[in-house]
Amino acid sequence: MAWVILIVSGVLEAVWATALGKSENFTKLWPTVIFGVALALSMVGLAFAMRDISTGTAYAVWVGIGATLAVTYAMIFGGEPASVIKVLLLIGLVGCIVGLKLVDGSH
Repeated sequence: MAWVILIVSGVLEAVWATALGKSENFTKLWPTVIFGVALALSMVGLAFAMRDISTGTAYAVWVGIGATLAVTYAMIFGGEPASVIKVLLLIGLVGCIVGLKLVDGSH
């Protein structure tokens, strides 16, 4: 269960990071609200997952999921230039996240 919560928290990290950018320094209401809710839920989920998953692994997976999804979203919808190199690096990052799950001794 901790891994499922960690993955959802990682997705929420990408949501709050994206909403933070769209809030334009907290001047737009809905992106600011989404940022606050997603941030709180993401942190609570990360903290909960860390009860069963080591801190280093949980944090690395959480950040990796969030970063991968935030960059992917920006490349698809936000005007971030996409390239073969970026896509390959993101695939490598996902591979590392999966690897951390596979070698984690807490499962």
